[in-house]
Amino acid sequence: MFSPRSTMPWPLVALFTAGYLAPYLLPTTVGRLDAYLPLSPTQAGAIGSALLLSSAAAGFLLASRVDRVGARTLARTGLVLAALGYGTAALTTNLYAVIAGAVLGGFGSGTATTVAATGIAGRPDPHRTTTLGLLSVSALAGAVYLTVPHLGPGHGLPLAALALTAAAVWPLTATLPGREAHVTRAVVTTPTPRSPLPRPRAGMVLAVTMTCWSLAQNSLWGVSGRIGLTQAGLSEATVGAVFAIALGAGLLGVVGAGALGTRLGRALPIGLGTAVIAACIVLSASATDLTSFAAGEIAWNTLYPIVLSYVIGLAAALDPRGRWAVLVGSASSLGTACGPLTGSLLSAHTGYPAMGAVLAAGLLLIAVPMTAVALHTPSPSRALRLTTVKTTEQYRPVA
Repeated sequence: MFSPRSTMPWPLVALFTAGYLAPYLLPTTVGRLDAYLPLSPTQAGAIGSALLLSSAAAGFLLASRVDRVGARTLARTGLVLAALGYGTAALTTNLYAVIAGAVLGGFGSGTATTVAATGIAGRPDPHRTTTLGLLSVSALAGAVYLTVPHLGPGHGLPLAALALTAAAVWPLTATLPGREAHVTRAVVTTPTPRSPLPRPRAGMVLAVTMTCWSLAQNSLWGVSGRIGLTQAGLSEATVGAVFAIALGAGLLGVVGAGALGTRLGRALPIGLGTAVIAACIVLSASATDLTSFAAGEIAWNTLYPIVLSYVIGLAAALDPRGRWAVLVGSASSLGTACGPLTGSLLSAHTGYPAMGAVLAAGLLLIAVPMTAVALHTPSPSRALRLTTVKTTEQYRPVA
């Protein structure tokens, strides 16, 4: 989508931000739906799940269609759907309109994420671009968490932030390639049969485990606001400040991950990082005061984007065309979508501490196959060395 020699693809970073912002704002979105509309916590969580499920559906439907439709056209369509859907949900109190707007906006977010993931996978260093996207979305989400509690009551403020972000990103899509670029490449190059997905076993294992990984993360994230408000006894402003600080700590973590790159490989950050995240979830879910709540959330949000960046980079390494990156990302969105409802149901029947223990145990189990996939997938530098060796041997003169 962009030349490997081009500068950093900021349109892809912006699309990544617009697409990923909805999951980042999930606690305040679900919390405000519960507080200001005639909904139970489980019903509000179900709306959050419907939004994210729609986003995941967009990824599954569009994973192989970005080149065919054109990145620019698809990105703009997704951003328009996001702006219209979230904007409608923000401006009305009619439950059916709120649900329909959230689902439409979620599909738009998923479309933007699909275009971004496809483009990032085609970059020479997808991990670097991913870390910039995570930096951007974390910074924006932190600003929203600091701002929203001071703007007054109502369910629509987080949804309005999503709509405005989509509208702001739309002009940046002008430099994305259109469908004509794909048609031109098809004319001037020799037609080749459609290649199957490479490394299918590793890709499927990663997709399935990422569904469970994201489910565990967002089961807690979807109810974190209620843990802070009810179990820890904090105000909305205090909870928002904790989330903002936590996302700020995540920025530092992502900067460190970007500087480290793949020097340690991907297996250690993914495996060990997931195990430590499990411990953070237990701490956060059992919090009863500001200290324990802040410690759990800050430590967790510091590690979460770091591990996520390595997983996205791992998916991109499985297929340079970006198909596994989109499919694994959509599988992650599927788990994310089920998170709010799962967290609401688990906490309602077992309480927050027991919910945290169950989620942590699940994370420890799936860390094993995720680490195994990372161990058997070469890093970009190793893959480049192997390609160079093969090319040299191919043209070595015969004695």
